[in-house]
Amino acid sequence: MQIPYLFIFSLLLLLLLAAFSDALVQDFCVADLSVPAGPAGYPCKKSASVTAEDFFFHGLTTPGSTKNRVGAGFAAAFDTQFPGVNGLGVSIGRLDLEVGGFVPLHSHPTAAELVLVAEGTLTFGFISSYENKVYIKTLNKWDIMVAPQGLLHFAINTGNTTALAFASFSSQHPGIQTTPLALFQNDFPTDLVAKTTFLDVEQVKKLKALLGGTG
Repeated sequence: MQIPYLFIFSLLLLLLLAAFSDALVQDFCVADLSVPAGPAGYPCKKSASVTAEDFFFHGLTTPGSTKNRVGAGFAAAFDTQFPGVNGLGVSIGRLDLEVGGFVPLHSHPTAAELVLVAEGTLTFGFISSYENKVYIKTLNKWDIMVAPQGLLHFAINTGNTTALAFASFSSQHPGIQTTPLALFQNDFPTDLVAKTTFLDVEQVKKLKALLGGTG
């Protein structure tokens, strides 16, 4: 009578080991940027070619340019910029915001995001998929807040000084879809955008002209 239970336990153990097989086979998988990334990310660089520089990144020391329509600059340390995080399921970025600057509603399909405010004040929030409930907090220096994976979220500098924050992600390549750009910076037909968003056609045309969309 114990055999079925032993078999089931063994099967579950094998499945668990298979899920973590990459971590057990090798310590790391530094991205080989000479080869295009596939659905599973970048292939591994040959171990003989890996150096300490692959695990080091200096690109977050310089503020991102905020001279744009949203007053925000972002510097990424994803797998493309920081090959050492490839396969590790982590990455980070630097966010600079002018007074009144903002990050529009967007989502990261493959990652949760943890925001830490280093300077200034941010209003940060996300929208749950359950009844579209909104969670918003004002964050001051050293406050942190998390946006769960795949949910729409935003950030606004609501303070009186420039703001600096660092965003860490549960993926080496979190991906991003920005709501206004997805609607108004492509060839999504104007009449369909208007119909599916409750906006009037003239407003859609105005936003497409602003963001470079057509259709």
